[in-house]
Amino acid sequence: MAVRAAEAAVTKYIVKTDFITLGIETSCDDTALALMRGEREIIGDVVSSQITDHAPFGGVVPELASRKHQEVLIPLLSALMSSSGVRPGDIDLIAVTSGPGLMGSLLVGVMAAKALSQGWNVPLIGVNHLEGHLFAGIVANPSLRPPFLCLIVSGGHTEIVLAKDFGDYLLLGETRDDAAGEAYDKAAKLLGMPYPGGPVIERAALGGDPNAYRFPVALKSSQIVEFSFSGVKTSLRTTIQKLKNLCADDSELPIADICASYQRAITETLLVKTELAAKITGVRRITISGGVAANTALRDELAAAGEKKGWEVFLPPRSYCTDNAVMIASAGYSSYMRGSRSDLSLTPNPSWSIWKGRPARTT
Repeated sequence: MAVRAAEAAVTKYIVKTDFITLGIETSCDDTALALMRGEREIIGDVVSSQITDHAPFGGVVPELASRKHQEVLIPLLSALMSSSGVRPGDIDLIAVTSGPGLMGSLLVGVMAAKALSQGWNVPLIGVNHLEGHLFAGIVANPSLRPPFLCLIVSGGHTEIVLAKDFGDYLLLGETRDDAAGEAYDKAAKLLGMPYPGGPVIERAALGGDPNAYRFPVALKSSQIVEFSFSGVKTSLRTTIQKLKNLCADDSELPIADICASYQRAITETLLVKTELAAKITGVRRITISGGVAANTALRDELAAAGEKKGWEVFLPPRSYCTDNAVMIASAGYSSYMRGSRSDLSLTPNPSWSIWKGRPARTT
């Protein structure tokens, strides 16, 4: 069924420009904190990455991630408060990611937020991590307002969402199997490259021929908004093995061409379905978020598609594509001003979904 998004009135709420929100994000392997004044004025934000801790394992180790969050969260908070000059009595709201994500990691952030809420006597709001990703573009672009489409693409998520209004989100489609970011991580591992794979593949693709190898673009002609990346990973594995059989040494592998071609296939897969989502909904404002949204090829191709098709394309800064607390503070502020509330019974939900159902296909 086709879905047409009407230019309906967007939820209105009082914007308090002097309202300060503390955002806390610990859904996976980045410990992030941010202080925001009003709707989008960033007072300060800090992120502690665990990439070097997890790199030897080729991916995130949940138990290690939660322990690292425990180690760095309070020192990070102290540093942020000190550098910004904000005192506990200045904070009006604590917004914390409470799902989806890794249970152990979520627990660290939620328990810290609850303790601070109780100790400082400050209201608390639980934020959905994926709604936070929607707000990454809103923080950076004052003119981005619903209805808009958001392609959320990371190591754990690949989906297209229609933001009909603040707090009213329709899932148009998601991946059948793997996420795009996971496909990049797997490719890097197959090529003997370090974790995380996305930035490594992007750098290796520079100077390569994106048409050297024709990796499959899954579900390209399907009229359903959905993704699949298991096939392109299998094709890459087969191609690498064939090339190794022809090379005397792995150093002879045409790495740049392989990476450029693989990146092209993933980028095209994402763009084809974004175009389909725009066709189904009639919505012409489009943004992206998630770690893979920092990929230059994807950003350039989406911007070019926008120019060609008359879309308004909103690209958040790369620093707000990956997990960060700025987007959590912004989403929490919006939710609180719309009347949502949490209390000390707040519990992490690793599978928390705020999406409504999705249309099946175009007509």
